[in-house]
Amino acid sequence: MISKPEFESKQIVFVLLNEGEKIAFSNDNIIVKDKDGKIRHQSTCYRLFMLCLIGNISITNAVFKAARKFCFLIVLMSSSMKTYEMLGGRMEGNVILRRKQYAYSGLELAKHLLKNKVENSRQLLMAERNKSEDVKLSIARLDEFVTRIRSYTGELSGLLGLEGLSAREYFKCYYRDIEWKGRKPRIKCDFINSTLDIGYTILFNYIDALLNAFGFDTYCGVLHREFYMRKSLVCDLVEPFRSLIDMQVRKSVNLKQCQPEDFTNRNGAFLLKWENNGKYIGFLMQPILQKKVEIFMYVQSYYRAFMKGKKAEEFPVFVVR
Repeated sequence: MISKPEFESKQIVFVLLNEGEKIAFSNDNIIVKDKDGKIRHQSTCYRLFMLCLIGNISITNAVFKAARKFCFLIVLMSSSMKTYEMLGGRMEGNVILRRKQYAYSGLELAKHLLKNKVENSRQLLMAERNKSEDVKLSIARLDEFVTRIRSYTGELSGLLGLEGLSAREYFKCYYRDIEWKGRKPRIKCDFINSTLDIGYTILFNYIDALLNAFGFDTYCGVLHREFYMRKSLVCDLVEPFRSLIDMQVRKSVNLKQCQPEDFTNRNGAFLLKWENNGKYIGFLMQPILQKKVEIFMYVQSYYRAFMKGKKAEEFPVFVVR
């Protein structure tokens, strides 16, 4: 199982692939060659944690063997940066952990994760320099949601309802100075929603890779319960960290790094142009890389708390800064 000192030296690599390019393994290195056979990218397997390949590519058998041997994950993504497969190194056979996952049925961990998410949303609003009355009102309402979540004793569906209401309150306030139609996941009705989707996907893949490194069944969650082919536990542990992407997207819009012209509008959906993928990965990865070790430590602490059967209040908390 990976330790903090080992993880600190690991890399997350994104490769944007052009037509005819191939990926191969040679001398403990992953190599990307263009259609003429020239080396375009090279990474040592000893430092890889996650290799994200965007676009169509030809992969040799040796690459999959290398991923297993050196325990790094290969994430295959479409040109629109939607993940369609994850291959390679995983921590397998952690039977005790998975038995504990399958035996858990309470709501306390779900409340803990959701409370952490809402508190971070509140923190972003608190960081506003000039707080209007609308901002102050939204902060007060988020405080109420935290209190309601903490004391909640009903069914899971009601808890998810509180999550939706708190998110609506937060989003309408946080992006109030930008052209904003409200948060509409996966619909991509404007460039901000589309950018948020891309950022959350990158974050999702990173959390997924970390959970696999500890041997979790990523389909077995505590807030998002079992649903066919949904990685519910990854959805759970993404929640406290969504604020990192929210903060970066607003910053990038204000800095004109993120603009409507970077997208094509196809049947009402804003789709990022291929030539802009590198730029968007660059700025959306910034907060994740800045907090890379902190996120790792969170997942490690979550694993240890789960294995020891600790109370929900003893599980880790991520505080956005």
